[in-house]
Amino acid sequence: MEIVKNTVVSLNYTVHDPDGNLVDDGANPLVYLHGGYDAIFPKLEEELHGKSVGDKLVVKLQPDDAFGEYDESLVMIEPADLFPDNIEIGMAFERVGEDGEEDMLFRVTDIADGKVVVDGNHPLAGTALVFDVTVAEVRPATAEELAHGHVHGAGGHHH
Repeated sequence: MEIVKNTVVSLNYTVHDPDGNLVDDGANPLVYLHGGYDAIFPKLEEELHGKSVGDKLVVKLQPDDAFGEYDESLVMIEPADLFPDNIEIGMAFERVGEDGEEDMLFRVTDIADGKVVVDGNHPLAGTALVFDVTVAEVRPATAEELAHGHVHGAGGHHH
């Protein structure tokens, strides 16, 4: 079966940066609903369209096709007293927008001299990614998966 709109695709994969450093070892297969459901990067989905079980491909995504370019304006220095006492580098906080909705995730990248540096960029922003993928399985999506816009069951979403 070919990968076409409304199929569920399972991929065995690894992801490296352009220097060959491992970014994701693909310990668990990537399972997604194919056809514009925003489950994977659009360029990767485009490259997979029409492929079949056993097909292998290497797809390089530039930052704009992956997690975007690094945006210096998303790095802020805040007074430490705005944060809990147990704040640590690596912790993440969701900023809540004026409408009360969660707006953006910020990571703590440094703490010094009563200040906390937070960064709203994805950790891989500004990095090109090289996906090495093998199509492991392709099946038609169920009516429920199509109605919900995501995969259910093993490797997918569970309610």
